[in-house]
Amino acid sequence: MKRKLGALEKVDADFSYEEDFNGQYTQYKAQREIYLRAPASATDAGIISFRDLIDFVSHVADCYPTLTAQFPNDLIHVLNFHHGHLEPELREKIVGSLVLLRRKEIIDSSRLLQTLFPLLISTPSKSLRTLLYQKCLSDLRTSNSKTTNHRLNRTFQTVLYNLLTSDRVSSKGLWAVKITRELWKRQVWTDSKAVEIMKEASLADNEKIIVGGVRFFLGGDKEREELEDESSDEDAIDMGKIKHQIGINKKTKKKARQMENAVAAVKKKERKKKQAHTLNFSAFHLLHDPQGFAETLFSKHLQNSKSKLNLEQKLQVLQLVSRLVGLHKLTVMSLYSYFIKYLTPRQPSVTSFLASLAQATHNLVPPDILEPLVQKIANEFVSEAAAAEVASAGLNAIREICVRQPLAMNDTLLQDLVMYRKSKDKGVVMAAKGLLGLYRDVGPEMLKKRDRGKEAAMGLRSGIRKEQRFGEEAAGEIEGLELLEKWKEEEKVKKLLAQKTHAEGDLVEAELSGDNEEDDDGWDIDEDSDSDSGGWQDVSSEEEMNALNGDDQRPSKKPKNTTTASDEEAEPDEEENKENAPQLIVEAAEKISTLATTRILTPADLVKLQELRLAASVNNALPAAQRKRAAAAHQATVNRHRDDPLTATEIEGLASLSKKSTKDERVAAAREGKGEKDEGRKSTTAKRKEKKQEQGKSTTNREKARKKNFMMTLGKAKGKQKKSLVDRRKVLKAHMERGKRGGKRGNRG
Repeated sequence: MKRKLGALEKVDADFSYEEDFNGQYTQYKAQREIYLRAPASATDAGIISFRDLIDFVSHVADCYPTLTAQFPNDLIHVLNFHHGHLEPELREKIVGSLVLLRRKEIIDSSRLLQTLFPLLISTPSKSLRTLLYQKCLSDLRTSNSKTTNHRLNRTFQTVLYNLLTSDRVSSKGLWAVKITRELWKRQVWTDSKAVEIMKEASLADNEKIIVGGVRFFLGGDKEREELEDESSDEDAIDMGKIKHQIGINKKTKKKARQMENAVAAVKKKERKKKQAHTLNFSAFHLLHDPQGFAETLFSKHLQNSKSKLNLEQKLQVLQLVSRLVGLHKLTVMSLYSYFIKYLTPRQPSVTSFLASLAQATHNLVPPDILEPLVQKIANEFVSEAAAAEVASAGLNAIREICVRQPLAMNDTLLQDLVMYRKSKDKGVVMAAKGLLGLYRDVGPEMLKKRDRGKEAAMGLRSGIRKEQRFGEEAAGEIEGLELLEKWKEEEKVKKLLAQKTHAEGDLVEAELSGDNEEDDDGWDIDEDSDSDSGGWQDVSSEEEMNALNGDDQRPSKKPKNTTTASDEEAEPDEEENKENAPQLIVEAAEKISTLATTRILTPADLVKLQELRLAASVNNALPAAQRKRAAAAHQATVNRHRDDPLTATEIEGLASLSKKSTKDERVAAAREGKGEKDEGRKSTTAKRKEKKQEQGKSTTNREKARKKNFMMTLGKAKGKQKKSLVDRRKVLKAHMERGKRGGKRGNRG
């Protein structure tokens, strides 16, 4: 049968094989009828024969489409009505045959998925569920491998969506969560419909489905990025290592093919890098109604007293709600009062609650709502009686809240918390200094004068730093646009000066030539004289004698206390400029470039804008731009967690400095530090040697000779001592000749 199968697959359908196939197909029909009459009482020989016939027909069905037109329907009928009684190997063979028919395009993907998915959510067999799940995922990935199959995706996504919304209590919806999450991770589904499926899963009534949907939003994007990084690392090919091996080892056709395949893989990877990168939006950004989703999640799973979720599951839902509120700047007023009962050091996982509270804070939250929470954290966590780890975590949580909404802090509490920078514990000191540094940037007027620092004090005095108002948003503009506008103004001034210089060039040259002719005799001409006559000037006898003696060439000493009228007029102007300096600085700071609203930027303008940005980035590294760097660092801190979550580990980060380590931990840390020091002290040769070992390269013959056992070299040393002068002469002469040739291999010519 296998011989016939191989022949039938290689050649086209022919009359010589049609009779043989017809006979085999007749046997298949007979075996099917026998099996369907009594599936439970079928013999082992009959099952094996039926399984082999199914395998044979499915492989050659594309050669005889007319005869096998009913074959897919027969397999689907057997699988749908008898999947519970089928022998496992026969059941697996039927599923594999349907997938094979799909690859041969005898049936389409929609029909295959409509057959397999209902069995997936209804069968009690664990092995069958695993098989069907893998086949469904494989078919969906294959259908979207070359181009996105939108029609199939919409159909299957609608099936999954209806499965979740039709029965929110049933656990069948868990398969919809698994399939959607896996396809999202593989970047097969990246649209908003997949996000809506997981949104409905988060709002289900089954605990497992809820947790699956919530974890998708909290970690689905991270899983996708990690999978992409792993695939890129696996595809990496070391061309240098392959060339090195081929140059040393024996040259064979197999090695040549490996080299060609490696080169082709590298070229394919380079082409893939040059292709346009598709935008992968986060699941949070693809939600249609984040406000309604956050409110429903909070009211159904957190505020509801009948919720069956445990504390860990509720904490995950709370993290999802807080990320939605912080990212989209939503308003859920009842959320903040929910935190109050959990803000105590005795609460399990209290740092996670603090991180969630900080994530749910943004600049549009009213300060009146946040101020009691900040006060509660300060009273419960930050006190002289509290442990150092607790105080450090509390100060760090307060700082994370105030980064997002600085108005949540009052003057009295801030000055009290800042005093903890004089604590004896290092973690508390660093947390208090972090809070102090924050308010030096965002609210220096709330600090005492001695705590403001130089930059903040100068900013307040000049009027650059103003008190922040609730709901105030910075005006948006293109980064560095004011640099382009300033450059255009300078270029315009240069062009005007060039035109003016070109027009007056001849006149200036004429005046200069005339002056040179008149000054040949060394006499000074009175330019201010109104006399048009060319006669002599009358001078006194003393001036005449001084001119003859050459006294006029000496520089005259200016009197110390002489001032002209123009200097007297300039002094009041300078004083006015000094008085108006802060106002001029404020006006310059508040000036917004209107270049983008008055003209269209050309590609040349964009290129110049990039050059000016690079030049400005170099200037920002200078000490004179310290204030601008501080403002940029503060803005980066504010936007740090808009897309990335704030974790409990970051709240506990400074608290780890306050924790007293055990002796074993101190010894391990010392050893680790010693290893790092030794790593830095290694010589260049040692580092190069380690690098070669990591790349799988060997050492030189001289390095190998150094490591050779002494007893192995003893015989060679004794032989050298017994050599005569003639033998030594021959050895040295051969050595010199080899050096001229370039070694044993004759590498020099």
